[in-house]
Amino acid sequence: MQMRNLAYGVVLSSCWLASWIVSSNGVNDIVSSNLVNAETITVKKAEFGILRDNSNGNMSLIPTKKVPFQEGKRYGWRIQLNEHKRDVTWKEVLRLPKLPETWSTSSGENFVISADGMEAVTKRTQLAKKGVIENFWTVASGDPTGKHTIAVYVNNRRVGFFEFEIVSPKKK
Repeated sequence: MQMRNLAYGVVLSSCWLASWIVSSNGVNDIVSSNLVNAETITVKKAEFGILRDNSNGNMSLIPTKKVPFQEGKRYGWRIQLNEHKRDVTWKEVLRLPKLPETWSTSSGENFVISADGMEAVTKRTQLAKKGVIENFWTVASGDPTGKHTIAVYVNNRRVGFFEFEIVSPKKK
């Protein structure tokens, strides 16, 4: 009988010790993953607009919520992060008001279209030069006019949200 009680005691102690080790490993994993993401990314400035060529050959972002429907017109967002000067992985979710004739990207990397065809998710890692990340789209002939949205995420946290409209040219 004493041997059986001793055996039960050893088994129970082993189970308690194993559960403590397993649970402490889980806590350590959580703590270390939080340390990896401990750097809080804050936004200094977030803007949306169209790109325009300057006389000196540089492109400048002209803030607007209305993008003219002109083939080749470039529009998009630029976000400046506070004190961030290394690679940043961001995710962009572009939602259209209706189906476009086609979807295309220049790089095609990490680009997924939703089942309904009206949303595109782009993921990209880029060097945040002077803390800036950005992405631009080009108006194409089959693009829909109407209200669009773009949401931008860094570390699964939304850092930008833009509502804009692609508008048909005014008839004279």
